[in-house]
Amino acid sequence: MPHFTVVPVRDQAQSSYDSLEGINWVDYRDTGQEHHDHQDTVSSDGHGNHKEDSPFLKSADAASKNYDFYDRNLALFEEELDIRPKVSSLLSRLVNYTNITQGAKEHEEEESTEASRSKTPKVRSQSPNMGTLMGVYLPCLQNIFGVILFLRLTWIVGMAGIMQSLLIVLMCCSCTMLTAISMSAIATNGVVPAGGAYFMISRSLGPEFGGAVGLCFYLGTTFASAMYILGAIEIFLKYLVPQAAIFHSTDPLGSDSAMLNNMRVYGSICLTLMAVVVFVGVKYVNKLASLFLTCVIISIVSIYAGAFKSMTHPPEFPICMLGNRTLVRDRFDVCAKTVIEGNHTMPSQLWDRFCLPGNLSSTQCDDYFIQNNVTEIQGIPGLGSGIIRENMWSNYLPKGEILEKAGLQSVDAHGTMDNFGMYVSADIATSFTLLVGIFFPSATGIMAGSNRSGDLRDAQKSIPVGTILAITTTSLVYLSSVILFGSCIEGVVLRDKFGDAVRKNLVVGTLSWPSPWVIVIGSFFSTVGAGLQSLTGAPRLLQAIAKDNIIPFLRVFGHGKSNGEPTWALLLTGLIAELGILIASLDMVAPILSMFFLMCYLFVNLACAVQTLLRTPNWRPRFKYYHWALSFLGMSMCVALMFISSWYYAIVAMGIAGMIYKYIEYQGAEKEWGDGIRGLSLSAARYALLRLEVGPPHTKNWRPQLLVLLKLDEDLHVKYPRLLTFASQLKAGKGLTIVGSVIQGNFLDSYGEMQAAEQAIKNMMEIERVKGFCQVVVASKVREGIVHLIQSCGLGGMKHNTVVMGWPYGWRQSEDPRAWKTFINTVRCTTAAHLALMVPKNVSFYPSNHERFTDGNIDVWWIVHDGGMLMLLPFLLKQHKVWRKCKMRIFTVAQMDDNSIQMKKDLATFLYQLRIEAEVEVVEMHDSDISAYTYERTLMMEQRSQMLRQMRLSSAERQREDDLIRCWGLKVKDAVTISAIFLVVLVVLWGILTSRPPNSPMSPAGPAPPEKIQMTWTKEKCEAERRNRNNAPENFRELMSLKPDQSNVRRMHTAVKLNEVIVNRSHDARLVLLNMPGPPRNTDGDENYMEFLEVLTEGLERVLLVRGGGREVITIYS
Repeated sequence: MPHFTVVPVRDQAQSSYDSLEGINWVDYRDTGQEHHDHQDTVSSDGHGNHKEDSPFLKSADAASKNYDFYDRNLALFEEELDIRPKVSSLLSRLVNYTNITQGAKEHEEEESTEASRSKTPKVRSQSPNMGTLMGVYLPCLQNIFGVILFLRLTWIVGMAGIMQSLLIVLMCCSCTMLTAISMSAIATNGVVPAGGAYFMISRSLGPEFGGAVGLCFYLGTTFASAMYILGAIEIFLKYLVPQAAIFHSTDPLGSDSAMLNNMRVYGSICLTLMAVVVFVGVKYVNKLASLFLTCVIISIVSIYAGAFKSMTHPPEFPICMLGNRTLVRDRFDVCAKTVIEGNHTMPSQLWDRFCLPGNLSSTQCDDYFIQNNVTEIQGIPGLGSGIIRENMWSNYLPKGEILEKAGLQSVDAHGTMDNFGMYVSADIATSFTLLVGIFFPSATGIMAGSNRSGDLRDAQKSIPVGTILAITTTSLVYLSSVILFGSCIEGVVLRDKFGDAVRKNLVVGTLSWPSPWVIVIGSFFSTVGAGLQSLTGAPRLLQAIAKDNIIPFLRVFGHGKSNGEPTWALLLTGLIAELGILIASLDMVAPILSMFFLMCYLFVNLACAVQTLLRTPNWRPRFKYYHWALSFLGMSMCVALMFISSWYYAIVAMGIAGMIYKYIEYQGAEKEWGDGIRGLSLSAARYALLRLEVGPPHTKNWRPQLLVLLKLDEDLHVKYPRLLTFASQLKAGKGLTIVGSVIQGNFLDSYGEMQAAEQAIKNMMEIERVKGFCQVVVASKVREGIVHLIQSCGLGGMKHNTVVMGWPYGWRQSEDPRAWKTFINTVRCTTAAHLALMVPKNVSFYPSNHERFTDGNIDVWWIVHDGGMLMLLPFLLKQHKVWRKCKMRIFTVAQMDDNSIQMKKDLATFLYQLRIEAEVEVVEMHDSDISAYTYERTLMMEQRSQMLRQMRLSSAERQREDDLIRCWGLKVKDAVTISAIFLVVLVVLWGILTSRPPNSPMSPAGPAPPEKIQMTWTKEKCEAERRNRNNAPENFRELMSLKPDQSNVRRMHTAVKLNEVIVNRSHDARLVLLNMPGPPRNTDGDENYMEFLEVLTEGLERVLLVRGGGREVITIYS
């Protein structure tokens, strides 16, 4: 039964949605109280699973408050008002509920509150009041626009051409738009606390998917911070302060390595400074966010202004061409081979670069330089120049290829490698797939709105509208920018990644108006701001995952400073980001974070599709413009983009997510969040169960589906745990296993005891590695409870077909016959229900799961055909490591008129067709006369049975005897004399009956607790009792003159002879399996039946009695 506790709502509006979902989210808002551990406010079931706390149930301390539970109109419900509150109480609590705000805002509010706590009285925190524009639209714009737009989009257009660039932008933006539609549906299906994608996926697809994708999202955000820092350092070293470079290359061909080293050094410094800023105070990051957003908007506006201005007044950025090759413009002053100084023609700096300095002789010049002319073309022809026709198609280059302009005359001559540094060349090999991976990060950032849901006035309206409008806006900007860049800028300039042809200017800056510095400075601040935002959000996401307690090794990252700042998470984030910094290449880091973001978006679409198809009752999003087909299309696009960008990165990302999933599945804490995967499992199980109802399984598919009947002791501990060990070895994790037990009593009074027993059984099942279900029933009689379990366990076609129960040890010594009568009744019930039965005898001697038999035999005594169970069980046991090295031997019994040689051949052929490897032996049992031992043992058995029927004295009967003595004045001496005579006889008979061979193991004995019987005495009962006492000597004489029944003699003879043969052949076997005889039809012989089974199994250490269910369970056909 679920245990519910409700947290009292504080005036400072601390959100309870963290406890509602069992999540310790980052909440730094001041409540005017000390911070308490989350577990103080969240109920738990005692196993680390936080229960849902909600305003729908009464608070645990509500009894101390003055609630009027006894309204005159609610008298019918007054006894339940402590657990089912009035509607007015419910609504008053709902009014005080609020959501969790963004972590940065919480921290800022706490710091400001702490500063003024001593000066101003505590006031109620303001309710969220941000609208769609400020709360969703602009934050999404800031997160989507970033470094790729300013540093790489022109290069992508130059390499891929306008058409393929439009395709790249359209693919990426369509993927994010479809994801935004799915995200809007999930975000409007209830309140989404901070954490956005992680919260949505984990609560929709379960902790396994949530943890895996949450960590992928965290890694993507962390590598995004590294990418933004690398972009900022690239702008700083290439365009702002190039002289700040520490490493310089003497070889022009080795300049790339020097640049990478500079990026590593400055990137590490920048990362450290940013981490310190985030550690010291997140409020500074929030205050600078508007400045960074302003820089982005101004930069984009300047690009459009410059593009339209270029129609009439294109900017002056001439490009120097040698033949059709592009020259690095900052290495010389004049774009000419010679210059005229006075009346003299002098070699230019360009001439000196390709020839010997100061010499106009062409004999010592580069061949390509001599045979081609130097020309100068306009780098920014303008919007009306028609350059769009040249930039329409792709021009992918291998690494080291010189940028050439088609259409210019050129003489193909071999130049020296010494002059290679004079040309602008491709620094990496390019392809369509590479450009997709580099561009996709510029389409991410769509989760910013959902992360701020706590700040929104109407989150369920603002998130869909703001996010979709932001994606639409950015998509239009990207598409129009592609067209504008291709229409205004020369192709070789577009393909020039670092602006070497335009005097080291940022290429997109050459188009901007009024100055290239607008773009340079604006892009620098925007990338720094985006890096700070990523370093702020990633640690809080990791802290949220850690506080959810689904990944044990991340628990340390759930702690932080006293105000909740995720210090340890920030440290780990900085270390991972440093790995991205050490890569030092923006083009290599971008595809990595593309993989992680695409994984996240894939599962957002999957979550929406699963919830939509399952039609769960709680799936009621306010956003109506979604469909499962759109979600599947978004999933498909995410997978396609992953493999298009980089198939090996995609495999690595999926591998990381898969390993995290399996780790959480096996080691993580169990969470019940009502996720869609559980619903999907339920639907799949329902479908499978309905299919199983079509008919019984085919013989080829038959396997023992176990119902294990356990006995519990007085402390509700499993009495014989080796039954579970045997079940786990037999099943090896396959098929159905139901572990059942019966508690005697009344259900209303014993419900708590039943729950405790169920938990004890589950713990033992976990120890013994039994994968299955537990079912405990309460019944007035144990016999009735077992019958209920046999009848009702399972569901539909997924029902047990085999019952496993223990042997009633000590049934001879017990004064209470209920133990063995319950056993025999269970045997009869399984036979009536056509179920197979297995009874492990001496189960305490069975091996544990940690033991391994290195040799030995499993002996099968196939006496009668019972459906093939005896053949199948050893084969299944040998699949387990405990029994794997044991050999299988099959014995069968031949009578006098049987051909034992032919039987052995036939049995060997049968086993060959069954594909079972076993040694075959046929044991001949000759007809022999019934021995005196058999006759005497049968006689003793019947005398004992009759005597015990007459004289069985339970504790209740002794009490009745005492009452009789006191009631009628019977002399105690007479009563003791009569009782002593029968006790002496009982002891003598017991000594004879318990005589057994010396190698017979002793079975553990434990008398069952006597049944308490309360009787009312009357005068008639006392007289009848006195007559029975007077007739006792006569009954004793009849007992001594008793002759055994011939059918019992025959059965005893069979049991004795079989036991002799089995002990002779299988006394050293690891396990002996033999057919279990059926109980007699006449219930009067039940006690004799128990004696027959004891005789049959005497002298054997481990015995498994097997009784088939009346159908074939093994076949020779494929």
